[in-house]
Formats: sequence, C-alpha cells, structure tokens
Amino acid sequence: MRRSMRAFLLICAISVLGGWGGMAVAGEAVPTENDPVAQKRAVELAAKLRCLVCQNQSIAESDAELAVDLRRQVREQIAAGKSDREIINFMTERYGDFVLYEPPMKPATLLLWIGPLLLLAAGVAAMVFLLRGRGQAAAGSAPLTEAEQARATALLEGRTIQNVSSGKGK
Repeated sequence: MRRSMRAFLLICAISVLGGWGGMAVAGEAVPTENDPVAQKRAVELAAKLRCLVCQNQSIAESDAELAVDLRRQVREQIAAGKSDREIINFMTERYGDFVLYEPPMKPATLLLWIGPLLLLAAGVAAMVFLLRGRGQAAAGSAPLTEAEQARATALLEGRTIQNVSSGKGK
C-alpha cells in the first residue's frame, strides 16, 4: 500500500513540475512553445512531408526515428529563418520528390500521376476482354440434344433423371 502511494505521489509531482508536460508528442512538430506562428508553420510543413519509413504517414503522424529527425530538421530550419519553400527544397534535394505528398509534375514523377489511370484502364480492358470471351463461348456452343434438353427440364422441375428416361413424371 505504501509503495503504490509513493509511486502515485511521485507521478503527480513529476507531472505538476512539468517533467512530462514539456515533452512533444510524436505527431507534433513544435519548434518553440513560445512562438505559435513558428509552431503552426512546423506542423503544416510536417503534414506536407511523407515519412520515408512508413510511406503512408506524414512525418507529423509517424513515430519512426527518421520522422522524429525530419521534424527536428524542420524546426531547426524554421528557427534559422528559412522560408517554407526553402525547407521543402532542402528536403527534396536530400530525400527526393518521394518525400512530398504532392510531388511536382515532371518527367521523373509522371508515372506517379498517370499510374492510377493506367491501372484503371488496364482493369477495364481486362474486364471487357473476359466478358467478350464469355459471350463468344456461349454463342459458339452447340445446341442441346433432345436427351440433354429433357434432362435439363427434369432437373429444373425437380424430377429425377430415371423418370425422364422412362418418360414418367413425378
């Protein structure tokens, strides 16, 4: 009982004194707590940059070490007085266009922009090809013989096949 009470008091003291209050959460890109404009810029820039480890998260959302480092670099460059364009140019020079969620339209990134349309067109073409093949196969098949027709009718009416051959119904 005394141990748990001591642990509880220690946790309360640390949180009251600000031991955990000053820590940044992984999703926050906070350059300084005293400059809300710089903080807002850092968060907006971090949302525009892709985590190269996670690839489906921004560096603001990612907990990966590289994302933490990239957020730190953004904060440092904001503190150094660089513009948003300069920071983005620095990141793309260092890590390539893949670091941007919206890469620029240029020959190297053309496949990123038209790739989804090409995949959609390929899917539609495959469906058309398969459906045409089914239609031609059905149209090119021979008509049923009388015995096959009688068997199909019997199956549809719920009669047994033996009754069909003898000519009796159910």
